[in-house]
Amino acid sequence: MRYEGNIFRPFSEANSYLLQCTIGCSHNQCTFCGMYKDKKYRERPLAEILEDIAMAKAHYGDQEKVFLCDGDAIALDTELLLKIIRKLYQTFPSLRHVGSYVGPQSTLSKTMEDLKTLRAAGLTKAYIGVETGDDELLKKVKKGVSSEQMLQAGKNLVEAGINLSAMVLLGLAGRGEGSRRHALATAKICDEMQPQYLAALTITPVPGTVLYRHVQEGKFEMLNPFETLEEMKQMLENIHADHIKFVGTHASNYLPVTGTLQRDKAKMIASIASVLESRDERMLRSDEMRGL
Repeated sequence: MRYEGNIFRPFSEANSYLLQCTIGCSHNQCTFCGMYKDKKYRERPLAEILEDIAMAKAHYGDQEKVFLCDGDAIALDTELLLKIIRKLYQTFPSLRHVGSYVGPQSTLSKTMEDLKTLRAAGLTKAYIGVETGDDELLKKVKKGVSSEQMLQAGKNLVEAGINLSAMVLLGLAGRGEGSRRHALATAKICDEMQPQYLAALTITPVPGTVLYRHVQEGKFEMLNPFETLEEMKQMLENIHADHIKFVGTHASNYLPVTGTLQRDKAKMIASIASVLESRDERMLRSDEMRGL
């Protein structure tokens, strides 16, 4: 497999064949993200991508799952993306899943017809970094869109029939009044977007990022573990949409929490509340066991 730079993919794509369609991220300005800072964004030539698919077939044989890398494959021209997806299904008879990270700007650049055509061709899952529903915070972390635009991007994907996984960041606002505003605004946007999956991660300062520098300079105060759990609890309490699979088991989180809203909502909130009440650090995932 040919791949340029470090590999990044959702943990749910651990068993997928990783096909690099773009190098880096088309936006790549988020202050908290260190994933593609060593790459200058560019699109790979179709001929190279098709060669990679052929090599994967020769080396690995049939595949059931493929993940399109790097950070924002949906930024590719729709016709080019369709050629890639169709070639994947022609090459791998057992293929049932093609996923991709999607940026909100790139998603909004696609018409609804584009998105539905991509879904019909076999783009089954999209992972979008919502991060927060708070407009002030979205601007501060340089996400590049407003909450209204973020919501529209997510709703478009859902309407197109693409299985949507929305990712949000606990602790993104830091300590202070912004924490509760972030939690409530994030609950609101997820409630309205209604993704199939909602993944909560905990903000982690990565060397080389603006966030890391601000932490070092004392301009950003990280939440403690219990404060991040309070944010998670506030988000869950204020999401009323049904049948959303909440995934809070990411390695960055202090307490693994997972379940389906609304069915498991009370149980998830109770488990968080129990830890908040006891303040027993032995109930938390240790820093040695946490990671990105």
